[in-house]
Amino acid sequence: MLLFITINFYTITDILLAAFIFYQVYKLVKGTVAINIFAGIFTFYVAWLLVKALNLELVSGILGQFIGMGVIALLIVFQQEVRRFLLLLGSKYNLQNIFNLERLFTKTSIKDGAAAAIVQACDYFSKTKTGALIVLSQNSELYNYAQTGVLIRSIVSEELLENIFFKNSPLHDGAVIIADNKILAARCILPVSDNTNIPGSLGLRHRAAIGMSAVTDAHIIVVSEETGNISFVKDGHFKVRITPQELNSFLHNDFTGFVVNK
Repeated sequence: MLLFITINFYTITDILLAAFIFYQVYKLVKGTVAINIFAGIFTFYVAWLLVKALNLELVSGILGQFIGMGVIALLIVFQQEVRRFLLLLGSKYNLQNIFNLERLFTKTSIKDGAAAAIVQACDYFSKTKTGALIVLSQNSELYNYAQTGVLIRSIVSEELLENIFFKNSPLHDGAVIIADNKILAARCILPVSDNTNIPGSLGLRHRAAIGMSAVTDAHIIVVSEETGNISFVKDGHFKVRITPQELNSFLHNDFTGFVVNK
């Protein structure tokens, strides 16, 4: 049966698209408990294809019934992953960003004054062991996340960041979102990653940072309240215990020293 398959451009395109979809799904569930369920379903589907190719009609029919009802089962079992996938599409591949020529051809960067204020504030947080979570907008639209907190729309300054994350401040519990070189909002709620590969030594702030970087292209700075270590997170990867000098380089899109921890 397989010997009579005609290989042409459309067949190759079909295979490549299917491989791309499976790879994206794998990346989505990698490191979560859902990966084991996904592996089981994939094995079940491959077995059904094999049985169908061998013309075992009875077994093929039984397995086919399960496959037919599998879509609803998948939506129930993978509801968190489906929600995350749709959120990923809406954030990273927002049509407004795609057709925004300024965003498309202009590399997002932080002005020197804002970068210096962030570095100085994080250095202060590190020395005083003050917990902080700062989200730096790139191309993804983060206004929906900003709406979960308190909108500020203020210039970036060391003093304002220190006041926001002061332990007795009503705004310290949550994330600060910086967009277009301004503090857009504070006390924002971020999606928390359920990746089981994240070291246990990293707390909720790091999980929120990794979760945010998984569904957007934002860069996130985390300062640990326990150790005072500064971490930088982007594209789902993170580097801990960075220096203020390294942080300044990362803020200016120089990632030569960004050796990621997975």
